Amino acid sequence: MSKVSLIAATSVSAGVALAIWMSYAAMAQPSQAKPGISSPATTAVEQSAVPVTATKVQPQDVPIVIEGLGTVQPLNMATMHTQVQGTLTTVDFIEGQEVKQGQRLAQIDPRVFQAQVDQAKAALGRDQALLTNAQTDLNRSLPLLSRGFATPQQVDTQKAQVAQLQNTVDLDKASLEGAQTQLSFTTITAPFDGITGIRKIDPGNIVHPTDTNGLVTLTQVQPISVIFTLPSADIPTIQQAQAKGPVVVDVYDASNKVKLDEGKLLLIDNQVEAATGTVRLKAIFPNEKRALWPGVFVNAHLIVSVEHDALTLPLPAVLRGPAGPFVYAITPAQTATVRAVTTGQSRNGEIIVTKGLAAGDNVVLAGQYRLFEGARVDVVPPERANEVQNASTASAGMLP
Repeated sequence: MSKVSLIAATSVSAGVALAIWMSYAAMAQPSQAKPGISSPATTAVEQSAVPVTATKVQPQDVPIVIEGLGTVQPLNMATMHTQVQGTLTTVDFIEGQEVKQGQRLAQIDPRVFQAQVDQAKAALGRDQALLTNAQTDLNRSLPLLSRGFATPQQVDTQKAQVAQLQNTVDLDKASLEGAQTQLSFTTITAPFDGITGIRKIDPGNIVHPTDTNGLVTLTQVQPISVIFTLPSADIPTIQQAQAKGPVVVDVYDASNKVKLDEGKLLLIDNQVEAATGTVRLKAIFPNEKRALWPGVFVNAHLIVSVEHDALTLPLPAVLRGPAGPFVYAITPAQTATVRAVTTGQSRNGEIIVTKGLAAGDNVVLAGQYRLFEGARVDVVPPERANEVQNASTASAGMLP
């Protein structure tokens, strides 16, 4: 290519770039154009309406929610240990089985402990007979003492013997109670309703109270609790909500999309974690469907209040600019106008607008990237929504 051709091509490219830049500047800043004078690019845009979808500002009751990350924890969990040494004869549960309070879980050979009970009973019966005989002798000696046929020393000796045997009987009763308690330890029962875990020992093994693993771990899952954390700055708000009544807590899965259960706030921990500036809270859930399982990470949504007749919009309708959030409102003349808004809580695809709009206002939902102040709009019905271009499709079309 000759130098003349290269210079000519470069001049043409520069001219095209300058024209595109001037057209974009005219579209981006239409308010700066002089009255009655508009660029060709601006005129072309003004002559064709921009297809958009729209939504109306809806007043509705919106729960004000504070979210925190938490962990599911059982209200009760116990590792079942034996309290006596012996041979494990039977295991009376299936791993993963739901058991009730008082239900037998395992049996240790009770014969040695039954023999101790029988021995204590025999000793008690013997000493009770001796006590009865000594008491009878004392009752016979008392009338004789008043007639002079018995000495005071004999009567005192018999009284002492009765007291001694009475204490012996009491000792036998305590020994019998201790032996019966040891015998009861050979039957291991569930201390509460729950679900058994993986069995840690098989029948036939000798178990000891000092065994570290125990027999099985029993976990209560109905009801169940969730412990989650929130910033300590939220404590006054939560306390105000508690003063009005029970505080509702919804729990969602780790993706924060699927609601698992609804429960009540049980307590705020009595100390703030100084290192993180957070506080732990505990909520309790009925867990009727067993959607909550111990150890699972969940998202807790604590509802502190309900804002009545709050103005809401779908989240995509609100844009962010250098001056803050704004929307494109649609005027009765079917033109777009910029409205600066003040927003509140955004949740479940909806955002609260506290300032800048009124109930019933028509707002652009999709297609805003082609709009500017005063642009004509064509609000298309849902069945023509594919005609509306959003920023992502426009960017994709501009790629080489």
